[in-house]
Amino acid sequence: MKSLIKIEELAMFLFAGFLFWKTEFAWWWFPALLLLPDVSMIGYAINNKTGAYLYNLVHHKGLALLVYVIGFFMGSAALELAGIILFAHSSVDRLFGYGLKHIDSFQNTHLGKIGES
Repeated sequence: MKSLIKIEELAMFLFAGFLFWKTEFAWWWFPALLLLPDVSMIGYAINNKTGAYLYNLVHHKGLALLVYVIGFFMGSAALELAGIILFAHSSVDRLFGYGLKHIDSFQNTHLGKIGES
């Protein structure tokens, strides 16, 4: 099952790359911005609960899609780009086993414990 989830996440990442390719941004914007959503980990400096809530908000694919769709209908290339980056980043995170966080620990995710097989 884990292999199937990884294939699915890879497909979603590639789809995000396709959406980015259809924008008018230079290619280097994609890799330059890809890790930006991890700034949300700053919430862990306060405590695990705040960190988990902030991390999960920024890494929620529903939010990514909402941002993209709002950008599309508003004609805002910047919002479209933000949605694409949020979606691509979340897909890569899940591809590598970094799921949405539980409030008890950064390592405890909806995909299991980080680092455990």
